[in-house]
Amino acid sequence: MHKRHALTFVTITVFLDTVGFGVIVPVLPQFLVLIGDVSLSDASALSGYLIFSYAVTNFMFAPMLGNLSDAYGRKPLLVMSLFVYGGAYLLSGFATALWMLFLGRLLTGITSATYAIANALIADVSTPEDKAQNFGLLGVAFGLGFIVGPALGGIIGAWDLRAPFFIAAGLAFINTLYGLIFFRETLAPENRRPFELKRASPWGALTQLRKYPLLIGLVIAVFLNNIGHHIWPSNWNFYTIEKFAWTPLDVGLSMAFVGVMSVIVQGGLLRIVIPKFGPVRCAYFGVTATILAFVGVATAGSSAALYFWCGVSSLGGLAGPSVNSILSNQVAADSQGELQGIMASVSSVAMIVGPLLLTQTFTYFTSDSAPLYLPGSAFWVAALLTLAALIIFFQQIRRLPNPAG
Repeated sequence: MHKRHALTFVTITVFLDTVGFGVIVPVLPQFLVLIGDVSLSDASALSGYLIFSYAVTNFMFAPMLGNLSDAYGRKPLLVMSLFVYGGAYLLSGFATALWMLFLGRLLTGITSATYAIANALIADVSTPEDKAQNFGLLGVAFGLGFIVGPALGGIIGAWDLRAPFFIAAGLAFINTLYGLIFFRETLAPENRRPFELKRASPWGALTQLRKYPLLIGLVIAVFLNNIGHHIWPSNWNFYTIEKFAWTPLDVGLSMAFVGVMSVIVQGGLLRIVIPKFGPVRCAYFGVTATILAFVGVATAGSSAALYFWCGVSSLGGLAGPSVNSILSNQVAADSQGELQGIMASVSSVAMIVGPLLLTQTFTYFTSDSAPLYLPGSAFWVAALLTLAALIIFFQQIRRLPNPAG
């Protein structure tokens, strides 16, 4: 019973968090054009800097929060993170200058423990056999959030560009109250360990990988894959507006479609194919589908083609839970938070590199000074990075004695 309630809570938490993020994405390009008084091409670069500011602070603080959750439990860190998220979105909604938007992103970066602690919570209540399926619940929540959030943001953003930020803030505060009232701690006292500052620093967290030498190659593959993955939140809205003249509503509906496909894959298909084929084969298939989708989007000539390749990209959702399961099964119960802190740091470094690389690529190849007008250039870069990740993953997975745990 306790396990079921914990899984329900973390699923709702990630759902509301994703809705809060999703409502903003359709209006962000026009909001940056308005606040920064810049062109759409330059707004893409600003978007990259915003994500960069978030990623740097997330990189600095995520390992500390992951280690604190190993020492004091998941609930206090999760609730605090959600509350500050709400305050940051509220600040962004009232923004009249770019510095206010950047301050909001810095605040969310400092306390964005939601996903790392959610993954650790899943590990707390899962057996090795059902970890991949339970990690898939987060994918379902993410998909549902991206059905509701972007569609809502596109509709409301057509009325007022600031309204989606206030909705995101309200959802975060509601989620905070939900956690305070209904969430029961999942980390048993006997599975906790003392907090150590040296293990909580960002570089200290990454150096902890030395304890797991067999995982280093896999983490590098995850890093490259994450860089490519940032093409969606950092470039999709700008790319579709630039090449296909989409409105915020068009962007929102397309992301809602991606959410529907993600729910189908991670809420249904994943629970069928992982037990049947295992996490390793599913990871191979998911990453390959992602590469094909990137190339397809880059060369798409119509909105219908974009939707088709979005459907293909949803199959990439098989990779995340599979790889997370493989990694989690290699470490002890009292180090799950540490592992997720490490992975959060890796994701943050990817978020530092990815959006800057991809948005600057888009900005350059859509500017007047570009030798070639190529709005899909960032998707080509993402495809090459993900291909490199697939090659490394294939080489490293064979070194693990029992990838499935």
